[in-house]
Amino acid sequence: MKKVNIILSFVLLLGFSSCNKNFEDINTNPNGLSDVTPSNLLAPALKKSVEYSMNRSQGVTNELMQVTVNMGDSDGKIFRYDIRANVADYMWNNAYVQLNNFRDIYNLAEKQGDKSFMGISLICQAWLFSILTDTYGDIPFADALQGRENNVTPTFDTQMDVYRGISQALDTANVYLRGATNVPSSSDPIYQGNVASWRKFGNSLHLRLLLRIAHKTELNAINKIKQMVDESPSDFPVIGNNEESAILRWTGVSPYVSPFATWRPGDWYGPKLSTFFVDNLNEWSDPRIQKWASLYDGEYAGVPSGYPIGSNPLGKSAFPTTLMVEPLLGNILNYAELQFILAEAAVKGYTSKSAQTYYERGTKSAIEMWGLELPTNYLTGEHIIWNETADVHSKMKLIHQQKYYALFFTDLQSWFEYRRTGLPELPILSGHLNDRKMPARLNYPVYVQSANKENYNIAVQRQGQDDVNTLVWWQKP
Repeated sequence: MKKVNIILSFVLLLGFSSCNKNFEDINTNPNGLSDVTPSNLLAPALKKSVEYSMNRSQGVTNELMQVTVNMGDSDGKIFRYDIRANVADYMWNNAYVQLNNFRDIYNLAEKQGDKSFMGISLICQAWLFSILTDTYGDIPFADALQGRENNVTPTFDTQMDVYRGISQALDTANVYLRGATNVPSSSDPIYQGNVASWRKFGNSLHLRLLLRIAHKTELNAINKIKQMVDESPSDFPVIGNNEESAILRWTGVSPYVSPFATWRPGDWYGPKLSTFFVDNLNEWSDPRIQKWASLYDGEYAGVPSGYPIGSNPLGKSAFPTTLMVEPLLGNILNYAELQFILAEAAVKGYTSKSAQTYYERGTKSAIEMWGLELPTNYLTGEHIIWNETADVHSKMKLIHQQKYYALFFTDLQSWFEYRRTGLPELPILSGHLNDRKMPARLNYPVYVQSANKENYNIAVQRQGQDDVNTLVWWQKP
Protein backbone atom coordinates (compact mmCIF):
# COMPACT_ATOMS: atom_id res chain seq x y z
CA MET A 1 0.00 0.00 0.00
CA LYS A 2 1.32 3.40 -0.92
CA LYS A 3 2.33 5.68 1.91
CA VAL A 4 -0.77 7.10 3.54
CA ASN A 5 -2.78 10.32 4.06
CA ILE A 6 -4.21 13.69 5.17
CA ILE A 7 -6.22 16.51 3.70
CA LEU A 8 -7.31 18.33 6.80
CA SER A 9 -7.02 22.00 5.95
CA PHE A 10 -7.43 23.81 9.24
CA VAL A 11 -6.01 20.86 11.15
CA LEU A 12 -3.23 20.36 8.63
CA LEU A 13 -0.52 20.80 11.24
CA LEU A 14 -1.82 17.68 12.93
CA GLY A 15 -0.77 15.85 9.81
CA PHE A 16 2.84 16.57 10.67
CA SER A 17 2.64 15.33 14.21
CA SER A 18 3.16 12.27 16.32
CA CYS A 19 3.23 11.23 19.93
CA ASN A 20 6.66 11.04 21.51
CA LYS A 21 6.44 11.37 25.28
CA ASN A 22 3.11 11.75 27.09
CA PHE A 23 0.53 9.05 26.34
CA GLU A 24 -2.33 11.48 25.72
CA ASP A 25 -0.23 14.05 23.87
CA ILE A 26 -0.52 12.32 20.52
CA ASN A 27 0.28 15.30 18.34
CA THR A 28 3.37 17.08 19.58
CA ASN A 29 6.71 18.08 18.13
CA PRO A 30 6.73 17.72 14.34
CA ASN A 31 10.51 17.55 14.43
CA GLY A 32 10.65 14.94 17.17
CA LEU A 33 10.34 11.70 15.26
CA SER A 34 13.93 10.86 16.14
CA ASP A 35 12.85 10.69 19.78
CA VAL A 36 10.06 8.17 19.35
CA THR A 37 9.69 4.48 18.64
CA PRO A 38 6.78 2.43 17.33
CA SER A 39 6.18 1.34 20.94
CA ASN A 40 5.54 4.94 21.96
CA LEU A 41 3.05 5.55 19.19
CA LEU A 42 0.89 2.43 18.99
CA ALA A 43 -1.07 2.50 22.25
CA PRO A 44 -2.23 6.14 22.08
CA ALA A 45 -3.15 5.83 18.41
CA LEU A 46 -5.21 2.70 19.11
CA LYS A 47 -6.90 4.27 22.12
CA LYS A 48 -7.89 7.40 20.23
CA SER A 49 -9.09 5.44 17.20
CA VAL A 50 -11.34 3.25 19.35
CA GLU A 51 -12.68 6.30 21.18
CA TYR A 52 -13.63 7.93 17.89
CA SER A 53 -15.34 4.75 16.74
CA MET A 54 -17.33 4.52 19.97
CA ASN A 55 -18.45 8.12 19.58
CA ARG A 56 -19.79 7.42 16.08
CA SER A 57 -21.53 4.28 17.31
CA GLN A 58 -23.30 6.19 20.04
CA GLY A 59 -24.26 9.26 18.04
CA VAL A 60 -24.72 8.03 14.47
CA THR A 61 -24.97 4.25 14.10
CA ASN A 62 -27.30 3.71 17.04
CA GLU A 63 -29.67 6.40 15.78
CA LEU A 64 -29.71 5.30 12.13
CA MET A 65 -29.98 1.62 12.99
CA GLN A 66 -32.82 1.93 15.50
CA VAL A 67 -30.86 1.06 18.59
CA THR A 68 -31.60 4.41 20.23
CA VAL A 69 -33.96 7.33 19.61
CA ASN A 70 -32.70 10.78 20.60
CA MET A 71 -36.25 12.01 20.84
CA GLY A 72 -37.49 15.34 19.53
CA ASP A 73 -38.78 17.14 16.46
CA SER A 74 -35.96 19.67 16.00
CA ASP A 75 -33.72 19.73 12.95
CA GLY A 76 -30.72 17.41 12.81
CA LYS A 77 -32.30 14.39 14.47
CA ILE A 78 -30.32 11.50 13.02
CA PHE A 79 -32.91 8.87 13.90
CA ARG A 80 -35.20 10.70 11.44
CA TYR A 81 -32.51 10.45 8.72
CA ASP A 82 -31.93 14.21 9.06
CA ILE A 83 -28.15 14.58 9.18
CA ARG A 84 -26.53 18.00 9.47
CA ALA A 85 -23.53 18.55 7.20
CA ASN A 86 -21.11 19.04 10.10
CA VAL A 87 -21.73 15.49 11.35
CA ALA A 88 -19.37 14.41 8.58
CA ASP A 89 -16.38 16.27 10.01
CA TYR A 90 -15.73 14.16 13.09
CA MET A 91 -14.63 10.83 11.65
CA TRP A 92 -12.81 12.38 8.69
CA ASN A 93 -10.72 14.71 10.83
CA ASN A 94 -9.90 12.31 13.61
CA ALA A 95 -9.29 9.17 11.56
CA TYR A 96 -6.83 10.93 9.28
CA VAL A 97 -4.87 12.24 12.27
CA GLN A 98 -4.50 8.72 13.66
CA LEU A 99 -3.69 7.34 10.22
CA ASN A 100 -0.76 9.71 10.21
CA ASN A 101 0.41 8.21 13.51
CA PHE A 102 0.01 4.68 12.18
CA ARG A 103 1.97 5.72 9.09
CA ASP A 104 4.76 7.01 11.35
CA ILE A 105 4.80 3.65 13.14
CA TYR A 106 5.30 1.93 9.79
CA ASN A 107 8.09 4.28 8.70
CA LEU A 108 9.96 4.00 11.98
CA ALA A 109 9.59 0.22 12.03
CA GLU A 110 10.70 -0.04 8.42
CA LYS A 111 13.95 1.75 9.26
CA GLN A 112 14.53 -0.79 12.01
CA GLY A 113 13.50 -3.76 9.88
CA ASP A 114 10.77 -4.52 12.42
CA LYS A 115 8.18 -6.59 10.55
CA SER A 116 5.99 -6.90 13.65
CA PHE A 117 5.20 -3.20 13.95
CA MET A 118 5.09 -2.85 10.17
CA GLY A 119 2.39 -5.52 9.98
CA ILE A 120 0.38 -4.11 12.88
CA SER A 121 0.55 -0.65 11.34
CA LEU A 122 -0.75 -1.90 7.98
CA ILE A 123 -3.70 -3.58 9.71
CA CYS A 124 -4.56 -0.43 11.62
CA GLN A 125 -4.31 1.68 8.49
CA ALA A 126 -6.54 -0.76 6.61
CA TRP A 127 -9.08 -0.65 9.44
CA LEU A 128 -9.36 3.15 9.52
CA PHE A 129 -9.22 3.58 5.75
CA SER A 130 -12.04 1.06 5.40
CA ILE A 131 -14.23 3.05 7.80
CA LEU A 132 -13.48 6.26 5.91
CA THR A 133 -14.20 4.90 2.45
CA ASP A 134 -17.35 3.09 3.59
CA THR A 135 -18.57 6.33 5.16
CA TYR A 136 -17.77 8.75 2.32
CA GLY A 137 -16.94 6.71 -0.80
CA ASP A 138 -13.97 8.05 -2.76
CA ILE A 139 -11.30 9.44 -0.40
CA PRO A 140 -7.66 10.57 -0.41
CA PHE A 141 -5.61 7.39 -0.13
CA ALA A 142 -2.46 6.98 -2.23
CA ASP A 143 -1.58 10.69 -2.01
CA ALA A 144 -2.81 11.16 1.55
CA LEU A 145 -0.69 11.68 4.69
CA GLN A 146 1.90 13.63 2.76
CA GLY A 147 1.81 16.84 4.76
CA ARG A 148 5.54 16.67 5.43
CA GLU A 149 6.09 16.49 1.68
CA ASN A 150 3.95 19.64 1.32
CA ASN A 151 1.16 17.82 -0.47
CA VAL A 152 -1.80 19.50 1.17
CA THR A 153 -4.27 18.88 -1.65
CA PRO A 154 -4.20 15.14 -2.31
CA THR A 155 -6.28 13.52 -5.01
CA PHE A 156 -9.28 11.36 -4.15
CA ASP A 157 -8.92 7.70 -5.08
CA THR A 158 -11.93 5.71 -6.27
CA GLN A 159 -13.39 3.43 -3.66
CA MET A 160 -12.44 0.46 -5.83
CA ASP A 161 -8.78 1.54 -5.75
CA VAL A 162 -8.96 2.16 -2.01
CA TYR A 163 -10.28 -1.37 -1.51
CA ARG A 164 -7.55 -2.73 -3.76
CA GLY A 165 -4.92 -0.97 -1.66
CA ILE A 166 -6.46 -2.12 1.61
CA SER A 167 -6.55 -5.72 0.40
CA GLN A 168 -2.90 -5.56 -0.63
CA ALA A 169 -1.96 -4.06 2.73
CA LEU A 170 -3.72 -6.84 4.64
CA ASP A 171 -2.06 -9.52 2.51
CA THR A 172 1.32 -7.90 3.21
CA ALA A 173 0.59 -7.73 6.94
CA ASN A 174 -0.31 -11.43 6.94
CA VAL A 175 3.12 -12.20 5.49
CA TYR A 176 5.00 -9.83 7.81
CA LEU A 177 3.39 -11.29 10.94
CA ARG A 178 3.96 -14.94 10.07
CA GLY A 179 6.30 -16.08 12.83
CA ALA A 180 7.17 -12.49 13.75
CA THR A 181 8.47 -11.46 17.16
CA ASN A 182 5.98 -10.20 19.72
CA VAL A 183 6.00 -6.49 20.50
CA PRO A 184 6.16 -5.03 24.04
CA SER A 185 2.91 -5.76 25.85
CA SER A 186 2.77 -2.22 27.24
CA SER A 187 2.52 -0.84 23.70
CA ASP A 188 -0.54 -2.89 22.77
CA PRO A 189 -3.82 -2.52 24.71
CA ILE A 190 -5.63 -4.94 22.39
CA TYR A 191 -3.46 -8.06 22.24
CA GLN A 192 -0.73 -7.26 24.78
CA GLY A 193 1.92 -7.61 22.08
CA ASN A 194 0.85 -10.99 20.66
CA VAL A 195 1.51 -10.67 16.93
CA ALA A 196 -0.13 -14.03 16.16
CA SER A 197 -3.40 -12.54 17.41
CA TRP A 198 -2.85 -9.42 15.34
CA ARG A 199 -2.36 -11.61 12.29
CA LYS A 200 -5.69 -13.33 12.97
CA PHE A 201 -7.40 -9.97 13.37
CA GLY A 202 -5.93 -8.72 10.09
CA ASN A 203 -7.20 -11.74 8.17
CA SER A 204 -10.62 -11.51 9.83
CA LEU A 205 -10.80 -7.84 8.86
CA HIS A 206 -9.88 -8.85 5.33
CA LEU A 207 -12.83 -11.27 5.22
CA ARG A 208 -15.18 -8.55 6.48
CA LEU A 209 -14.15 -6.28 3.64
CA LEU A 210 -14.01 -8.96 0.96
CA LEU A 211 -17.59 -9.95 1.74
CA ARG A 212 -18.64 -6.32 1.46
CA ILE A 213 -17.41 -6.15 -2.14
CA ALA A 214 -17.98 -9.78 -3.16
CA HIS A 215 -20.73 -8.82 -5.61
CA LYS A 216 -18.31 -6.52 -7.44
CA THR A 217 -16.29 -8.56 -9.91
CA GLU A 218 -13.41 -6.13 -10.43
CA LEU A 219 -11.27 -7.26 -7.47
CA ASN A 220 -12.01 -11.02 -7.51
CA ALA A 221 -13.11 -10.93 -3.89
CA ILE A 222 -14.94 -14.26 -4.06
CA ASN A 223 -11.82 -16.10 -5.21
CA LYS A 224 -9.88 -14.51 -2.37
CA ILE A 225 -12.49 -15.66 0.15
CA LYS A 226 -12.27 -19.19 -1.26
CA GLN A 227 -8.49 -19.11 -0.95
CA MET A 228 -8.57 -17.93 2.65
CA VAL A 229 -11.34 -20.23 3.89
CA ASP A 230 -11.25 -23.34 1.72
CA GLU A 231 -7.95 -23.65 -0.08
CA SER A 232 -5.25 -22.33 2.26
CA PRO A 233 -6.76 -21.69 5.71
CA SER A 234 -3.47 -22.42 7.46
CA ASP A 235 -1.92 -19.52 5.54
CA PHE A 236 -4.68 -17.17 6.67
CA PRO A 237 -5.40 -17.82 10.37
CA VAL A 238 -8.42 -15.96 11.72
CA ILE A 239 -9.94 -15.12 15.11
CA GLY A 240 -10.75 -18.45 16.73
CA ASN A 241 -12.74 -17.62 19.87
CA ASN A 242 -14.13 -14.73 21.91
CA GLU A 243 -10.82 -14.19 23.69
CA GLU A 244 -9.10 -13.48 20.37
CA SER A 245 -11.63 -10.81 19.41
CA ALA A 246 -10.16 -7.41 18.55
CA ILE A 247 -11.42 -5.39 21.50
CA LEU A 248 -9.72 -2.64 23.47
CA ARG A 249 -11.07 -3.73 26.83
CA TRP A 250 -11.31 -0.68 29.07
CA THR A 251 -9.74 -1.43 32.44
CA GLY A 252 -10.88 1.73 34.19
CA VAL A 253 -7.26 2.48 35.05
CA SER A 254 -5.72 5.50 33.31
CA PRO A 255 -5.15 5.79 30.42
CA TYR A 256 -7.56 2.97 29.57
CA VAL A 257 -10.73 4.61 30.82
CA SER A 258 -13.80 4.43 28.61
CA PRO A 259 -14.53 7.77 26.92
CA PHE A 260 -18.11 7.47 28.18
CA ALA A 261 -17.00 7.25 31.82
CA THR A 262 -16.83 11.05 32.12
CA TRP A 263 -20.27 11.68 30.65
CA ARG A 264 -23.05 13.00 32.83
CA PRO A 265 -25.50 10.15 33.47
CA GLY A 266 -28.38 12.27 32.15
CA ASP A 267 -26.64 12.68 28.80
CA TRP A 268 -25.95 8.97 28.64
CA TYR A 269 -29.47 7.74 29.19
CA GLY A 270 -31.11 10.68 27.38
CA PRO A 271 -31.54 8.73 24.11
CA LYS A 272 -34.15 6.01 24.62
CA LEU A 273 -34.00 2.51 23.22
CA SER A 274 -36.09 1.74 20.17
CA THR A 275 -38.90 -0.78 20.04
CA PHE A 276 -37.10 -2.70 17.27
CA PHE A 277 -33.97 -3.15 19.38
CA VAL A 278 -35.83 -4.08 22.57
CA ASP A 279 -38.70 -6.15 21.20
CA ASN A 280 -36.48 -8.69 19.47
CA LEU A 281 -34.48 -9.27 22.63
CA ASN A 282 -37.68 -9.61 24.65
CA GLU A 283 -39.21 -12.04 22.17
CA TRP A 284 -36.11 -14.24 22.15
CA SER A 285 -35.69 -14.09 25.95
CA ASP A 286 -32.20 -12.91 25.15
CA PRO A 287 -30.15 -12.36 28.32
CA ARG A 288 -28.18 -9.50 26.77
CA ILE A 289 -31.13 -7.21 27.41
CA GLN A 290 -30.12 -7.20 31.08
CA LYS A 291 -26.78 -5.69 30.09
CA TRP A 292 -28.04 -3.29 27.44
CA ALA A 293 -31.34 -1.89 28.73
CA SER A 294 -32.71 -0.27 31.85
CA LEU A 295 -36.08 -1.26 33.25
CA TYR A 296 -39.06 1.04 32.87
CA ASP A 297 -41.97 0.27 35.20
CA GLY A 298 -40.55 -3.20 35.69
CA GLU A 299 -40.16 -4.08 32.02
CA TYR A 300 -37.94 -3.49 29.02
CA ALA A 301 -39.75 -1.28 26.53
CA GLY A 302 -38.79 0.99 23.65
CA VAL A 303 -40.08 3.88 21.58
CA PRO A 304 -40.69 3.56 17.82
CA SER A 305 -37.90 5.09 15.77
CA GLY A 306 -39.44 7.38 13.17
CA TYR A 307 -42.54 7.99 15.27
CA PRO A 308 -44.83 10.67 13.74
CA ILE A 309 -43.56 14.23 14.11
CA GLY A 310 -45.46 16.04 16.84
CA SER A 311 -46.78 12.90 18.51
CA ASN A 312 -44.39 13.09 21.51
CA PRO A 313 -44.48 9.46 22.69
CA LEU A 314 -43.20 8.44 26.10
CA GLY A 315 -39.57 7.36 26.21
CA LYS A 316 -39.01 4.22 28.23
CA SER A 317 -35.91 2.01 28.53
CA ALA A 318 -32.45 3.47 27.93
CA PHE A 319 -28.85 2.31 28.15
CA PRO A 320 -27.99 1.56 31.79
CA THR A 321 -25.18 3.66 33.27
CA THR A 322 -23.11 0.49 33.74
CA LEU A 323 -22.38 0.62 30.01
CA MET A 324 -20.54 3.90 30.52
CA VAL A 325 -17.59 1.89 31.88
CA GLU A 326 -18.23 -1.38 30.05
CA PRO A 327 -14.93 -2.89 28.80
CA LEU A 328 -16.55 -4.54 25.76
CA LEU A 329 -17.69 -1.28 24.16
CA GLY A 330 -14.16 -0.94 22.79
CA ASN A 331 -15.07 -3.52 20.15
CA ILE A 332 -13.35 -3.47 16.74
CA LEU A 333 -14.11 -6.93 15.33
CA ASN A 334 -15.29 -9.85 17.42
CA TYR A 335 -15.44 -13.60 16.93
CA ALA A 336 -19.23 -13.66 16.51
CA GLU A 337 -19.09 -11.16 13.64
CA LEU A 338 -16.52 -13.33 11.89
CA GLN A 339 -18.80 -16.37 12.23
CA PHE A 340 -21.68 -14.48 10.62
CA ILE A 341 -19.36 -13.34 7.83
CA LEU A 342 -18.44 -16.96 7.19
CA ALA A 343 -22.09 -18.05 7.44
CA GLU A 344 -23.10 -15.62 4.71
CA ALA A 345 -20.15 -16.63 2.54
CA ALA A 346 -21.25 -20.25 2.86
CA VAL A 347 -24.90 -19.46 2.07
CA LYS A 348 -23.85 -17.67 -1.10
CA GLY A 349 -21.57 -20.49 -2.21
CA TYR A 350 -18.32 -18.61 -1.74
CA THR A 351 -17.04 -21.46 0.43
CA SER A 352 -17.89 -25.13 0.87
CA LYS A 353 -18.38 -24.94 4.63
CA SER A 354 -21.56 -25.34 6.71
CA ALA A 355 -23.51 -22.10 7.01
CA GLN A 356 -25.56 -23.53 9.87
CA THR A 357 -22.46 -24.31 11.91
CA TYR A 358 -21.16 -20.78 11.50
CA TYR A 359 -24.57 -19.23 12.21
CA GLU A 360 -25.15 -21.19 15.40
CA ARG A 361 -21.58 -20.68 16.57
CA GLY A 362 -21.88 -16.94 16.00
CA THR A 363 -25.21 -16.71 17.78
CA LYS A 364 -23.89 -18.61 20.78
CA SER A 365 -20.58 -16.77 21.04
CA ALA A 366 -22.25 -13.34 20.69
CA ILE A 367 -24.14 -14.01 23.91
CA GLU A 368 -21.25 -15.69 25.71
CA MET A 369 -18.93 -12.76 24.94
CA TRP A 370 -21.02 -10.75 27.39
CA GLY A 371 -20.42 -13.30 30.15
CA LEU A 372 -23.85 -14.85 29.71
CA GLU A 373 -25.05 -18.37 28.98
CA LEU A 374 -26.97 -19.34 25.88
CA PRO A 375 -30.53 -20.02 27.11
CA THR A 376 -31.86 -23.53 26.73
CA ASN A 377 -33.64 -23.96 23.40
CA TYR A 378 -32.52 -20.51 22.22
CA LEU A 379 -31.31 -21.87 18.87
CA THR A 380 -34.62 -23.66 18.28
CA GLY A 381 -36.75 -20.57 18.84
CA GLU A 382 -39.29 -19.75 16.14
CA HIS A 383 -37.42 -16.70 14.85
CA ILE A 384 -33.91 -18.09 15.33
CA ILE A 385 -33.91 -21.72 14.27
CA TRP A 386 -31.90 -22.49 11.14
CA ASN A 387 -33.80 -23.99 8.21
CA GLU A 388 -31.43 -25.60 5.75
CA THR A 389 -34.15 -25.82 3.09
CA ALA A 390 -34.99 -22.11 3.20
CA ASP A 391 -34.05 -19.80 0.34
CA VAL A 392 -31.00 -17.55 0.39
CA HIS A 393 -32.90 -14.43 1.44
CA SER A 394 -34.50 -16.19 4.41
CA LYS A 395 -31.10 -17.42 5.55
CA MET A 396 -29.66 -13.94 5.11
CA LYS A 397 -32.44 -12.54 7.33
CA LEU A 398 -31.53 -15.01 10.08
CA ILE A 399 -27.83 -14.24 9.85
CA HIS A 400 -28.24 -10.49 9.82
CA GLN A 401 -30.75 -10.21 12.63
CA GLN A 402 -28.15 -11.87 14.86
CA LYS A 403 -25.22 -10.01 13.31
CA TYR A 404 -27.01 -6.72 14.09
CA TYR A 405 -26.70 -7.47 17.81
CA ALA A 406 -23.17 -8.85 17.50
CA LEU A 407 -22.15 -5.48 16.00
CA PHE A 408 -23.36 -3.58 19.08
CA PHE A 409 -21.08 -0.53 19.44
CA THR A 410 -18.83 -1.50 16.52
CA ASP A 411 -18.14 1.90 14.90
CA LEU A 412 -20.43 2.27 11.84
CA GLN A 413 -20.47 -1.38 10.79
CA SER A 414 -24.16 -2.21 11.20
CA TRP A 415 -25.03 0.86 9.09
CA PHE A 416 -22.56 -0.30 6.43
CA GLU A 417 -24.09 -3.77 6.48
CA TYR A 418 -27.63 -2.42 6.20
CA ARG A 419 -26.61 -0.34 3.19
CA ARG A 420 -25.13 -3.47 1.61
CA THR A 421 -27.94 -5.93 2.39
CA GLY A 422 -31.05 -4.03 3.50
CA LEU A 423 -30.97 -6.18 6.62
CA PRO A 424 -32.20 -6.44 9.27
CA GLU A 425 -35.59 -5.27 8.08
CA LEU A 426 -36.04 -2.05 10.04
CA PRO A 427 -39.55 -0.60 10.33
CA ILE A 428 -39.71 2.67 8.37
CA LEU A 429 -42.38 5.02 9.74
CA SER A 430 -43.94 8.34 8.79
CA GLY A 431 -41.51 10.28 10.97
CA HIS A 432 -38.52 9.14 8.95
CA LEU A 433 -37.47 11.97 6.65
CA ASN A 434 -35.27 11.89 3.51
CA ASP A 435 -38.18 10.32 1.64
CA ARG A 436 -37.93 7.50 4.19
CA LYS A 437 -34.65 6.37 2.66
CA MET A 438 -31.71 5.27 4.79
CA PRO A 439 -28.77 7.64 4.13
CA ALA A 440 -26.27 5.97 1.82
CA ARG A 441 -23.17 7.88 2.94
CA LEU A 442 -22.07 11.05 4.72
CA ASN A 443 -21.17 14.19 2.81
CA TYR A 444 -17.55 15.33 2.67
CA PRO A 445 -16.63 17.90 5.33
CA VAL A 446 -17.63 21.35 4.16
CA TYR A 447 -14.15 22.85 4.54
CA VAL A 448 -12.74 20.28 2.11
CA GLN A 449 -14.72 21.99 -0.64
CA SER A 450 -12.49 25.07 -0.32
CA ALA A 451 -9.29 23.56 1.07
CA ASN A 452 -8.98 20.99 -1.72
CA LYS A 453 -11.48 22.40 -4.21
CA GLU A 454 -10.09 21.00 -7.47
CA ASN A 455 -9.75 17.43 -6.27
CA TYR A 456 -13.04 17.62 -4.40
CA ASN A 457 -14.82 18.66 -7.58
CA ILE A 458 -13.22 15.82 -9.54
CA ALA A 459 -14.38 13.32 -6.92
CA VAL A 460 -17.93 14.65 -6.90
CA GLN A 461 -18.13 14.68 -10.68
CA ARG A 462 -16.99 11.06 -10.75
CA GLN A 463 -18.90 9.67 -7.77
CA GLY A 464 -22.05 11.79 -7.82
CA GLN A 465 -23.61 14.64 -5.91
CA ASP A 466 -22.10 15.22 -2.48
CA ASP A 467 -25.11 14.31 -0.37
CA VAL A 468 -26.35 11.46 1.79
CA ASN A 469 -28.23 9.72 -1.02
CA THR A 470 -25.38 9.17 -3.48
CA LEU A 471 -24.42 5.51 -3.61
CA VAL A 472 -20.80 4.53 -3.12
CA TRP A 473 -19.12 2.03 -5.43
CA TRP A 474 -19.99 -1.14 -3.57
CA GLN A 475 -23.64 -0.08 -3.22
CA LYS A 476 -24.07 0.19 -6.97
CA PRO A 477 -25.20 -2.82 -9.05
